[in-house]
Amino acid sequence: MTKLHYLALAALVCVSCSTQFDAARALQGGAKALQAVTLTDEQMRQYVAASVVQLDKQNQVLPDGNAYVTRLKKLTKGLNSVDGVPLNFKVYKTNEANAFACADGSVRVYTGLMDIMSDDQVLGVIGHEIGHVALKHSKKEYRAALLASAATDAMASQGGAIGALADAGLGSLGEALVNAQYSKKQESQADDYGYAFLKGAGKNPWAIALAFEQLKKLSSSSNQRQSSAVNQLFSSHPDLDTRIAKMSARAQQDGFKRP
Repeated sequence: MTKLHYLALAALVCVSCSTQFDAARALQGGAKALQAVTLTDEQMRQYVAASVVQLDKQNQVLPDGNAYVTRLKKLTKGLNSVDGVPLNFKVYKTNEANAFACADGSVRVYTGLMDIMSDDQVLGVIGHEIGHVALKHSKKEYRAALLASAATDAMASQGGAIGALADAGLGSLGEALVNAQYSKKQESQADDYGYAFLKGAGKNPWAIALAFEQLKKLSSSSNQRQSSAVNQLFSSHPDLDTRIAKMSARAQQDGFKRP
C-alpha cells in the first residue's frame, strides 16, 4: 500500500471517529479520499475547472473591452499553453494585489496587482504563477485540498468528478486554489521559472525582482487592509528580501541592467 493510500485510509478513520458514528458517511469519505489520490491528470483538470467556474461567479470578472482586460490580452498574446495545458486568462476587479494559476490552465489576475506594477512586472508574476502549473505544484496543492475535503466528508456522493463536487462547497475548494500554501522550495522554483520565462520572452528579468519590491512596499503600506492581505499571502513564502536579492543577483550576473 502506497503512502497516498494510507492517507486515504487515515481519512476514513478520522471520519469514523466522530461522536455520532455514521458508517455510510464514513465509507463515502474514505472512498472519496482514495479517489482523490488516484485521480488522473484529466480528472484533476475537471475538478479544478469546476472550482474555477465557482470562483469566477464569486468575483467580479471584467468583460472584454475593459482597459484591464485589453492590457492583459496584450501582455499574454501568444501565451497559449504551458506544459501542454491550454491557458485562459481573466481579470478580477478587486483592490487586492494577487494572481493565481490553476492546474487546468486558468490564470486570474487582480486589478489591485495591475495597478501597482508595470507590464513586465505583471508578466513576471504571471510567469511565476504558471511556473507552479508547469512544475505540478498546483496539482499537488489541489489534490491535498481534495483529501482535506474528503477527510471531513465535505463532498457529497453524486457520481462522477463534477457531480461529487456539486455539494462539496466549491467555494472552499476554490479558496484552496487562491491561497495555495506552496513550500518555500516550490516558491523558489517558481521564481526561477518566472525569471526564465521573462528572459525567454525577451524581457528584462529584473522585472520579477522589481515586482517583489512592489509587494514589499505594499506589505508596509498605511492601508492596513492591503498590508495585512500581502503579509498573510507571503506568511509561508520565502522572505521577500531574500527573493529580491536572489533575482537581482541573477539578473546582474546575466548582464541585465536594473530599469
